[in-house]
Amino acid sequence: MELYELTINEAQEGLKERKFSSLELVKSCLSRIKKLDSKINAFITVCEKKALKQAEEADKQFGSLDRGLNNRPLLGIPIAIKDIFSTKEIKTTAGSKVLANYLPVYDATVVRRLKEAGAIILGKTNMDAWAHGSSGENSDFFPTKNPWNPGSVPGGSSSGSAAAVSSGMALAATGSDTGGSIRLPASFCNLVGLKPTYGRVSRYGVIAMASSLDVMGHLTKDVTDSAIILNVIAGRDLYDSTTSEKPVPNYLTNLKKGVKGLKIGIPKEYFIEGMHPEVKERVLVAIKILEKLGAKTLAVSLPHTKYALAVYYIVQPSEVSSNLARYDGIRFGFPREEFGAEAKRRIMIGTYTLSAGYYEAYYLKAMQIRTLVKKDFEKVFNKVDILLTPVSPTPPFKLGERKNDPLAMYLSDIFTVTASLAGIPGLAVPAGFVEDMPVGVQILGPQFSEDLLLRVGYTYEQETLWYKRRPNL
Repeated sequence: MELYELTINEAQEGLKERKFSSLELVKSCLSRIKKLDSKINAFITVCEKKALKQAEEADKQFGSLDRGLNNRPLLGIPIAIKDIFSTKEIKTTAGSKVLANYLPVYDATVVRRLKEAGAIILGKTNMDAWAHGSSGENSDFFPTKNPWNPGSVPGGSSSGSAAAVSSGMALAATGSDTGGSIRLPASFCNLVGLKPTYGRVSRYGVIAMASSLDVMGHLTKDVTDSAIILNVIAGRDLYDSTTSEKPVPNYLTNLKKGVKGLKIGIPKEYFIEGMHPEVKERVLVAIKILEKLGAKTLAVSLPHTKYALAVYYIVQPSEVSSNLARYDGIRFGFPREEFGAEAKRRIMIGTYTLSAGYYEAYYLKAMQIRTLVKKDFEKVFNKVDILLTPVSPTPPFKLGERKNDPLAMYLSDIFTVTASLAGIPGLAVPAGFVEDMPVGVQILGPQFSEDLLLRVGYTYEQETLWYKRRPNL
């Protein structure tokens, strides 16, 4: 096995036992980037010199450590950072030409915590500009391609992060999820993607898309790695007043407790007309597997789900138009003429819905229905422990297939936006293949139930082993 193929957990063990050095591990990923990234377009910026220097420093620390890695759980581990996270003295573009030369003077809280834990930043990953997109095609620089089939999309907006981890260019990557931007690319690239509860992870230093919806998470090769990273990045941040004061548990503790006795809800609204029949079949197989392992399943209803996509595409563009107003070309960045078509579309929709005479008809009404969507989940979680749903109604679609049809593109988020509106956590895990392309299932739970989601995801992945499959590159 090549070093770039390792999970974080496996790499940690190898580093502790001195089977290889952090420098060798980082070089393995960098050589993979040099070999593949011209075909995949996962990275906007590669930090080769900085990464090699950090790896050398990590190896020195390994030599002097005698009490294990409790204080630096990611020491020597190479990861990638979505280009929406501010990184001190490393170019941060948000996938937009407006910020093509922007060099932040500080790190986002997530980045700072990862660095303090010893992680090594390989580079910044490509994304739909400003995180506006479901495919990775809205980057102002170049479209990211799916490592499983370069003619297909990897999902978005965390497209580069997913492609980098799936192809072995990084052991893990950060992502942001506003309406499905971690879960969808995880599903399309055969990865584990976690959208934590709103307020579980700090948003400080992350270029805002829609402030009441944005959640910081990550993409990994398996559920154990997801728990390792969440242990590092979760928790209260004084720089972000929306972060929760709830204590952060050790997310590795309960991973192996199984699903026996758990009640799993299957919401009927997530099995819609027009859904790809084989995607539906993969979800039904996942249900049977969890039942075999001791879980009980129950049909449930989330009646306001049918309004969720419409609500999301009123609330989100409204907040987008407000957040993007600061990019006026005066204080930093380039003029507004550099905004791409999708950014302009969302600014116009959002400005319209917030304008005098339309606020009550659109934005206020959408926020009222958002509350009903949240209450639907609260009622259902009185009956069941978690929900199991598809991530997307289709397998990965072809590059260019929906590029000029915004409504078709927005429908990619139909199963993911509800969790975002309700502020609950969602975990996407690999569930098999349809037409030789990966698909995932989504596990949803009450607010701050990441521990339970990871436990169910771990049990499922260990039974199916889909997560072990990698693209032939």
